[in-house]
Amino acid sequence: MVSVWSCRCLPFREYHPLLEFLPANTLKKKFGVFGHFYSVNLSSGDQIDCRSVLEIVATQRKPAATDLLLENQADAIFIMMNPGSSMPLEEVNHVISQRQKGSLSRSLVLTKPDTTQYQVMRIMHYIGWSHVRVVNLSDLRNPKGSEFVTQYRDLEDRTGFESHSLFADDRGDELMSNLNRKPQAPIVCAWGVSPGLDPLIERCLGKISNIPGCVGLLKPQTENKYFHPLPTLQKSKMQWVDKMVGLIRS
Repeated sequence: MVSVWSCRCLPFREYHPLLEFLPANTLKKKFGVFGHFYSVNLSSGDQIDCRSVLEIVATQRKPAATDLLLENQADAIFIMMNPGSSMPLEEVNHVISQRQKGSLSRSLVLTKPDTTQYQVMRIMHYIGWSHVRVVNLSDLRNPKGSEFVTQYRDLEDRTGFESHSLFADDRGDELMSNLNRKPQAPIVCAWGVSPGLDPLIERCLGKISNIPGCVGLLKPQTENKYFHPLPTLQKSKMQWVDKMVGLIRS
């Protein structure tokens, strides 16, 4: 259990939306999205579909070789729950065995943006960022949060496989690479408030609690539950963007 966690944060209730809520069609023209997708064949016979990292980049700043994004220092790192409904727009055939997980080689493909990623793009627009890297508590691709919690718990209980998480011990080098960012660039904690995430959150905090520059919108009366970019109500989505912009600018 991490007893001390220093993260610059503000309660979610203190603000009212002030910024224009940019539509998805506008954001699609301004930003491109690229991800690394892979599957793992486990010794139990299961195959799990995953995404390890997502790069969101301003269209005019995209390098000729997309994989160079993995080496660039990002303007910010977002840590969220899991890849959700994110899916590649190109054919992907990266299938590895369980024993290969700690030495995963990465390559990026064009990715269909989802509604969570549009929220990140809105932050990028208002802050003026051109490159954000998104990682997750778990790489497991599952669009339904409650099903995801059941899935990762079952996977770990039944197979002992924890390396679906970037914050597992055998993925330390990959984690440090993914956290590569510009000086003073924030790490934005936005993984959600579900109690079912507690084991993954503690695993994450065990790796990043000593890294400066972490920010997040903290749920009142909690110590490590940071609101996800995509709350249910449209009004709350607008508030999340406004509050996060205010926090980052403060």
